[in-house]
Amino acid sequence: MLALLHTSPVHVAVFDRLRDEDHPGLPLRHLVAGDLLERARAHGPAAVADSVRARVGEAADAGARAVLCTCSTIGDVAEAAGADVGVPVLRVDRPMARAAVAAGPRVVVLAALESTLGPTLALIEEEADRARRSVEARTVLVGGAWEHFEAGDEAAYVRRVAHAADGVTDADVIVLAQASMAPAERLTTTPVPVLSSPRPGLSAAAAAAAGWPRAGHAGG
Repeated sequence: MLALLHTSPVHVAVFDRLRDEDHPGLPLRHLVAGDLLERARAHGPAAVADSVRARVGEAADAGARAVLCTCSTIGDVAEAAGADVGVPVLRVDRPMARAAVAAGPRVVVLAALESTLGPTLALIEEEADRARRSVEARTVLVGGAWEHFEAGDEAAYVRRVAHAADGVTDADVIVLAQASMAPAERLTTTPVPVLSSPRPGLSAAAAAAAGWPRAGHAGG
């Protein structure tokens, strides 16, 4: 079983669909905790580290062979929790960040939440260091988009994100920092490659779940 930690219920259907398309038969357990994002926005991701660790631990105790955090704002603290719970804990945006670094040095990060920008930039820099590549990453906060998301108007949300992506120039790749932005990828007309996180993130987590426990590991 793969557990997914979400901060919005809209992600449940998205990842169920991707599972059915790419990983049929993979059991998923969805954990939705919107309060984690609210607290992280107000006080910083470190403020929810204990709560994230508890959620991840509950998933492991319930039989999860891996946990995927689908929220970019708290992805770093979720990954860190993996050291304590004994199963792989992945952040959904790491494969996307790795692909962005490989695409070229000029990376533009789009986000609808300011709290997402710092963690995503840090992740891209980490992947660049790991690949021994130089990157020039800059950010674009898509003004007004999150209000549409909170109001439940996903169509307006993704249109605004797509419009912002189409306005990007002088870039080798555009990163949609939040999993909720993924549908905008299909609406963009820019010639610059646009990357989103749900599909590659789920694939990485499915592989981690299939490969756990590792040979010689006593846990489950």
